[in-house]
This record gives sequence, structure tokens and C-alpha cells, in this order.
Amino acid sequence: MDYNELFNQKLVSADEAANVITSHSWVDYGWAVNTPVAVDAAIARRLENLEDVNFRGGILMWVPEIFKIDSPANHITWNSWHMGGIERKAVAEGFSFYAPIRYSELPRYYRESQTPPDVAIFQVAPMDDHGYFNFGPSASHLSAVCERAKTIIVEVNENMPRCLGGFEEGIHISKIDMIVKGDNPSIAEMGGGAAATDVDHAVAKLIVEEIPDGACLQLGIGGMPNAVGSLIAESDLKDLGVHTEMYVDAFVDIAKAGKITGLRKNIDKGRQTYAFGAGTKKLYDYLDNNPECMSAPVDYTNDIRSISALDNFMSINNAVNLDLFGQVNAESAGIKNISGAGGQLDFVLGAYLSKGGKSFICCSSTFTTKTGELKSRILPTLDPGSIVTDTRANIHYLVTEYGKVNLKGLSTWQKCEAIISVAHPQFRDELIKDAEKMHIWKRSNKI
Repeated sequence: MDYNELFNQKLVSADEAANVITSHSWVDYGWAVNTPVAVDAAIARRLENLEDVNFRGGILMWVPEIFKIDSPANHITWNSWHMGGIERKAVAEGFSFYAPIRYSELPRYYRESQTPPDVAIFQVAPMDDHGYFNFGPSASHLSAVCERAKTIIVEVNENMPRCLGGFEEGIHISKIDMIVKGDNPSIAEMGGGAAATDVDHAVAKLIVEEIPDGACLQLGIGGMPNAVGSLIAESDLKDLGVHTEMYVDAFVDIAKAGKITGLRKNIDKGRQTYAFGAGTKKLYDYLDNNPECMSAPVDYTNDIRSISALDNFMSINNAVNLDLFGQVNAESAGIKNISGAGGQLDFVLGAYLSKGGKSFICCSSTFTTKTGELKSRILPTLDPGSIVTDTRANIHYLVTEYGKVNLKGLSTWQKCEAIISVAHPQFRDELIKDAEKMHIWKRSNKI
């Protein structure tokens, strides 16, 4: 088969591709850096003549053109698998909604869904000599999307890194309906959030003390995980492995410091395994054609059985807040959705099941409001409407700048006392009073 001839047969303009979209269509927009650009702009130009077009996607890294049309709520609904700031603004405008699901379930959901995509559109790397288009750093669930989509449109971006994998990291031209030569924008960059603070470094130091040589790492995004990564890169640790949902810049720093070999991994030995990557150009350059890195679908990376098969698995994630029962909220501020379930619970459970494994939920003990008021992240009970990401039965280690506590297996009064011991001192007396009212306080932890 002459793949170049087939390429030319399937090549269309962005406007021709956009004409496939009709009212009431379900359209999949890929994931993170794979979100389409040229076809997105072409669809936006058509939307005033369409109604009730449902889009699915997540981890938006720029504002799609379909969001910028007049009165988008009259024409589209954005259904997000994982939300960020762009989508939170769209919620306020009435056309964006979160679809609650454990990220690891996405491939199965698509394969069994009663509403499969009418159209799937996403950016890919250029076709290789064997007729394959690589999904870049977002293997995630895209193969499952393509299995069910009625029409598949790929938008080729010459700047998309080619991310090697074990399976489901690309699609063959024979399965594609339309090919668009994209505008070739630079791959969108995502920073790690604000620079690490003194609190982040204090928390990171407490966590790194628990990590042995040969451990396998999973890091979330944000100042604290980045601080953990920086300390690991500067440490004497060796032979570390990586098995993570999201590949972030911190892993590049750890790897370039010579700390990652993956030689003690029980599975995928010598490979850094991830479901998707998002970060700076440094990260994309590192992932590009790197045989040490393994792009894999999320139902493999986030499967509790995969995680628990790796000895000394260290899972490190953030929280918005938690309560004295040990319920962790990593998704919302009350009823305001912030992000999503993601894979945190999978890694919390999988790490604990790992031989020698540990799961760390880390957060600053307080935050400051826009009006300058100091508030505790440790609450008597979660605020009404808050989402329980990790139930009280699942939390393992809790770490703040005031210490780390292992909460596994503690009775309610023990767990309550341990949690209060790492709260900000200014709020401890008040938390004790609340605990007494809730009958989960047995004795004082004060000297």
C-alpha cells in the first residue's frame, strides 16, 4: 500500500472537515495538547447555523474558537472529563459541564458507551513510514475514542512530539476518514503553577524522607509535587522508576540528574510509563522519540493492578482541603468545580496495595483569601457541596508543613487527633472543640 497516495486521497481542508459536524452531533476533541486548532476554527465559523452540538474533551490548554462565538450556550455544550480555568469560566457562561468519572475508566466508557462520538477530531504527529499517526503525549484514551467514532479526522501538527509506547499510542491511516494539514502551532505549554513556596519545600522534605532507593514515583501537578521533584533531583536517591498518570517537568529534572533508571521496576522495567504529558518545551523535547519513555493508555497506567504490581510505589498528590474524618476533597471549592476526579483515588489505592508502597496527600495547612483572611484547609467537616475524592477509609499519609501522619487504620478519635496535630496552630483549639461536639475526640494532643 502506498501510504503517501492514501494520505493525499484523504487530505481535505479544515472547512471540508468541519462540514461533517451537524446539529445534535457528539464531537470528541481529544485531550490536552491534542485539542484541534484549524478544524476547531472552521467549526466555530459554522456553529451559528447549528444547535445542540455536544463536545467532549478535557485539560484545555487554550481557549477553543468554539467558545468564542456569540451566545455559545445557544449552540454547544462542552462536556469536560477534567476541568481547568478555561472550562470553569465556561461553566459560568452556562455551556460547560463536568462529567464525573475516574480517569482510568475512560477507555472502557468509550468502548461501551451508548452515545459514541459521531466525530473525533484531534491533533497528531506527522505520519511515519508505516502509515501511523502518533497521538503525541496523550495516548490516554484516544485509541478507544477512535474505535467507536463514526468519523475520524486527524489534524497534523509538524511540531507534535512523537511519543513512543507499548500500545495504543497512535492510529493507522487506514482507520482515518479525513486528514487536515494543520496550522502547526507550537505545542501548548503548561507550567507547574506558582513557584514553590517555603511551605511547599517543607512538605516536600517530609515526603522525600520516606522515599527509598528503587522506589517508583507518581507525581501530581503543582508547587508541592514540583518541590518534591526538585529535592529528589538534588538527593542521593538512585534507581528510581516512573509510573504516572501525568508526566510533568519534574520527572525530566529527576531523570537528567541521573536518578531514574527504572531497573527495579517489576513491570515495564527501564521505562517511564505515563498516560499523558503536559508541561514546558523541555518536557516535549525530552519525550520526543525517547525509548526510555512509554506512552500508554490510561486504563493501564491508572489500573490499580498495574500500580500495585510495582514495589515501593510512592503516590504524591494535592488536596484542596480535608476534614477531621479524613475525607479528602481534591476537586471543588464547595459546589464550585475546580478540576475532576482524575486518577487520584486509583493511585491512593494502588500505592497502598504495593509492597512497601505509600500514598501521600499533601497540602498547606492554610490559605489566604482575597481579602487577606487566613483560613484552615483542615475543616471539622467538608463544606456543603464539596466533593469527596478520597474517602476516609482510603487516606494513608497526610502531610502539611507541620508534619506527616499515617492515618491508615486509626479509629475516629485517633485519626482526628493526628489530623489536628498537623493543622496550623492557630486553628487547633477550635478544631478540638468541633471534634468534641462530633464525639470524635477522646484526649487532648496539646502539651
